[in-house]
Formats: sequence, C-alpha cells, structure tokens
Amino acid sequence: MQIKFVSVMVKDQEQALQFYTNVLGFEKMADLPVGQYRWLTVRSPEGVEGVELVLEPMDFAPARTYQKALYEAGIPATAFTTKDIMAEVQRLRARGVKFLGEPINTGLITSVVFEDTCGNLINLVQPAAAAHVKSWASHDRSSGN
Repeated sequence: MQIKFVSVMVKDQEQALQFYTNVLGFEKMADLPVGQYRWLTVRSPEGVEGVELVLEPMDFAPARTYQKALYEAGIPATAFTTKDIMAEVQRLRARGVKFLGEPINTGLITSVVFEDTCGNLINLVQPAAAAHVKSWASHDRSSGN
C-alpha cells in the first residue's frame, strides 16, 4: 500500500494553485474539470515520486467549520519537510509568505508554521540529523513506547 494523494482544503482553487506553484515552487500535476470544481493536484519537485497534494475545494459546510477551527486553534493542516529550514524560511519570506514566529528547535525537529493564503496553517519541519532520529526511533521501539 502507498500514499498517493493527500488533500488540503482550500477556499479558492485558483488562488491555491498560484500560491502552491508560484510561491512554494510546487509543480502542477493534474487539472481536470469535475463539475463546477477541478481535480487539481501539485507535487514538490523535491518530494517523494508519485505523491501529490490535492487542492480540495471546500464546498461542504462542515469542511469550512473544521478548517476554521484548526486555523483558530493554531493547528497546521499538514506538514512539509526541508533539509535547510533557515534557507527555506528566508526564501519564502522574500516571496511574501507569512510565518507565525521563528523556527524552533525541539531536539528531534526544527519547525515553524506559515499561512498558505487559503485558510490553512502549514508546519515546515527540518528533521534532526538522521543518526539522531534513528537512535531516537530505536529507543522508542525498545522501550515499548
């Protein structure tokens, strides 16, 4: 089994497409009409081959309520990873991305949250060194946690 599509709810598909491609640098993969909306996907050129982010239209009242509740609680809708969070933050700030604070190092990760202009918060994460993460993951399994 594989993960192929992951969705993020957006208020306006065209606005989302512009943000995710022109600002974040993702590539448009699919753009097919489906009734009054589109099956619209993007992918990261640095991401796992075959995994796409669906820019899902919010035409369902509970979806709007859920997205708003997540946003107001400061809970990211999803997370993206990077190898160099400081360089990525600098690049995205230069493109007008609004960050909610500065990157914070928690030991296993360094992370910062930004707004996607579509009603979502996104967590940008840089994992710690692979050896450190591997050591932590082994400890977690051996301790039964």
